Amino acid sequence: QVQLVESGGGLVQDGGSLRLACVASGRLFSVAAMAWYRQAPGKQRELVATITSGGTTSYGGSVKGRFTVSRDNAKSTVYLQMDSLKPEDTAVYYCHRIGTIYWGQGTQVTVSS
Repeated sequence: QVQLVESGGGLVQDGGSLRLACVASGRLFSVAAMAWYRQAPGKQRELVATITSGGTTSYGGSVKGRFTVSRDNAKSTVYLQMDSLKPEDTAVYYCHRIGTIYWGQGTQVTVSS
């Protein structure tokens, strides 16, 4: 059984920064590819970033150059550093273990203009 728990969301002004964290329980976190998704009201869930077990990263076009995904296998945690935030980044952000059914409960990020 795997549980994913996100934290770090909140309210921030346009241009601000936040760092999200996702702590994973269960075995073999170090070999798991992980992803961050987000879903804004009335919109489909959108892929934000991925990170492989080896640390290779990829980003959705709208966040490239502003967001950075990283992981700490010793802490079974994946992070999403979000800089230069914009109002259109407002969404619930979810952590996901790629290739599995496991999702976190989500954390709300709101960027005010």
